[in-house]
Amino acid sequence: MAVMDQADIVGPQHEVQQLLGRCLLRLQQYERLLKKMIATQKLSGTTVTLPHALDARNAEASDKTLGTLIGRLMSDYITKEGNEPPDDTPDHSRDSIHFSFRMQLNLPTQSHEALKADLRELVTLRNTLVHHFIEQHDLWTVDGCLRAQDALTRSYAEIDRHFEQLIVFAGHMNEVRQAAAELIQSPQFRDMVINGIGPDGQIHWPIAGIVGALREALQELSIDGWVNLDAAARWVSEHQPQQTPQKYGCSRWRQVIHESGQFELRRFTHNGQFGAWYREWSKAAD
Repeated sequence: MAVMDQADIVGPQHEVQQLLGRCLLRLQQYERLLKKMIATQKLSGTTVTLPHALDARNAEASDKTLGTLIGRLMSDYITKEGNEPPDDTPDHSRDSIHFSFRMQLNLPTQSHEALKADLRELVTLRNTLVHHFIEQHDLWTVDGCLRAQDALTRSYAEIDRHFEQLIVFAGHMNEVRQAAAELIQSPQFRDMVINGIGPDGQIHWPIAGIVGALREALQELSIDGWVNLDAAARWVSEHQPQQTPQKYGCSRWRQVIHESGQFELRRFTHNGQFGAWYREWSKAAD
């Protein structure tokens, strides 16, 4: 009789194992999607650091527990109506442009609290399945296995409900991301990034393309820290012909130097050549 009991239990135990595995696989799918959402929910950096920002965010989220990830979801992405995002833009050089991109979904306070409580139950369910399931179910009897199967079927339905809900939230993120991508590809955005010219026509001189070109000319042609303005203008016209004074509302290169406020300009004879010479403002001059 004991042998028959042992043989009878194998099938129910295998069914429990399959159902438990299905639950854990669904939880892993949930966690993977959640980590991706957390990593891409906000990005910031300069034109130099931004390409590496996503890698850093992915690495930072990779080892977080489900409870920590859900806490981040409910504080950073899904927030209460009226909550303003924090200004966490770091200090950066005035001659570089800093990008900050954040996605946020606002819910009424009651809905936010209800969702937070619902997600806490998911974390509890996950921890129970991973750490305590065999403590709660007698898997050495057929009846115990049948009760475990019922519990796992209900658990899977609950996990799947949360996963489908997360897919909806991720869909909202994708819509925002697509809109942001269209903005980034627009001529206005490119003009701001490359030339420092805002949509309103305002010129942000420290990051203006023509200022960057003049700095490059200074590096290539300087004599004792100074460069002849006419020589620099010829160099820019040859190497960056799209950078012209007229693009920035200026009639001459000397006006660019004056309007930008980024360089010191003097007329004198230097290295046997008379003319207008410019250099970076020294700290003492500032």
